[in-house]
Amino acid sequence: MAKRLADNLNSLYIGAANKLKPKDARQKIVAYVESYADISFWRMVLDEFEDETRYFEIMLPSRSSLGKGKKLALMNQLGSHLGNYMIACVDADYDYLMQGVTPTSRMVNNHPYVFHTYAYAIENYLCYAGSLHQVCVMATLNDRQLVDLEEFMKQFSLIIWPLFVWSVWMYRNDKYREFTLTEFGNHVSFGDINVYHPENTLEYVKKKVNRKIAWLQRQYPQAKKDYESLKQEIIGLGVTPETTYLYMQGHTLFDNVITPLLEPICTILRREREREIKELADHDTQRQNEWSCYMHSQTPVEESLRKNINFKDAPPYVYLQRDLQQFIDGMNRV
Repeated sequence: MAKRLADNLNSLYIGAANKLKPKDARQKIVAYVESYADISFWRMVLDEFEDETRYFEIMLPSRSSLGKGKKLALMNQLGSHLGNYMIACVDADYDYLMQGVTPTSRMVNNHPYVFHTYAYAIENYLCYAGSLHQVCVMATLNDRQLVDLEEFMKQFSLIIWPLFVWSVWMYRNDKYREFTLTEFGNHVSFGDINVYHPENTLEYVKKKVNRKIAWLQRQYPQAKKDYESLKQEIIGLGVTPETTYLYMQGHTLFDNVITPLLEPICTILRREREREIKELADHDTQRQNEWSCYMHSQTPVEESLRKNINFKDAPPYVYLQRDLQQFIDGMNRV
């Protein structure tokens, strides 16, 4: 028993000592990202693949300018050079769904040193339905669930799914100027919601979506022969009708769907907590102290969303982890 304990302690000691080695003693992998705003997300992703043998250094797309963006990140000399590795970590945008229709899509989907989010962008992960209740709790310190947010986003996705397939068809057929991502966003967005009757908002979106689908069917009858096969192909890529929101334009989802959804919910939850403080306080001093403490502890909805990291079980995130693990396994075989 004593020998086994000593062996375990020695193993732990050696592991800890290896982690304390200077970074120069480990393999460096340079990861180019699109902008400053992406660094935190990719640091969290890549942290899971660092150990005593390798580490990642995240860099902006250009060493010589303040330029940013996907194309600039992809223009770097990616690959293995004299034992050094350079990779690009970018948003998928629609390039994943284009499946090689454009040069950028071919590079995003096929280059062994390019890793993408699968979801449209980082914002889509921040808005992951399974984490939205936690976001409300973080913002309000109130755990009551006023709306089943996962079910709401599922129903929202099912409603926008047919129009989403149309959007992909338009982009694949070089007709995106006639139905842009911005226009798609306008048809699926909403400005406010009745927390006690969220079904009204879903019905409002459904009417807008159906009107646009009817217009597209009249304008592009030739799409009929491709629509069903394209729908099945998109599903084969992991985009399900229930998770469409993860693949629509990220900032539209963040600003025009999730924020208007969570703001009124959080307003009600804060008022509940404030009313509770007022009713339960024994005297004015206690009430004032509790009130002050609560006011300083809550956070704005947008800030809580930006800090959200509870999306690691989202299917596209699992795909991203798989790709990085395969890359690391390939490095280990060299």
